[in-house]
Amino acid sequence: MAIRHDRTEDDPRTSPSAPQDRSTRITRGIARTTAMAGSFPAILIAALLALAWVVGGLFVSGGYGNTGYQLPVSTISSIVTFVMVFVIQSSQNRDSRALQAKIDAQNDVLAAVARHLGLENDQYLLTRLVGLEEAPEAEIDREQRRVRGSASRTADVLGEDEDDA
Repeated sequence: MAIRHDRTEDDPRTSPSAPQDRSTRITRGIARTTAMAGSFPAILIAALLALAWVVGGLFVSGGYGNTGYQLPVSTISSIVTFVMVFVIQSSQNRDSRALQAKIDAQNDVLAAVARHLGLENDQYLLTRLVGLEEAPEAEIDREQRRVRGSASRTADVLGEDEDDA
């Protein structure tokens, strides 16, 4: 007996075999910016600029105490840091949500398999956790303890089955 879903967009026979590009110009730009900012050449350029600033301070009257010399580097680093915090956070949020959607889809399939195999008693472990990432910390901790307890009991049962064999 095959597991049947009424969602044709999930059916590999009716959906494209290659993943669909869902990005926008903005999300592609953010992805390129985070990839570029974390690349070796970008790190090397940042280190060289910092080194050039340090060396340049030796030749400026008043040295590093000269506020005219400190102001540009301080302003630029503050602006870059401010913008990059939001760019990186946006990228991490999208990655997190995409990963969570993939895990939720896998749990949905596993719950359908559990129903098909007659394992309805444990199916709630898969479906009850969908959306848990948006719950308060106390609820996440409670669910984590519940899942770990269930996993421990399952390991005990499996260990007993192996001893009986």
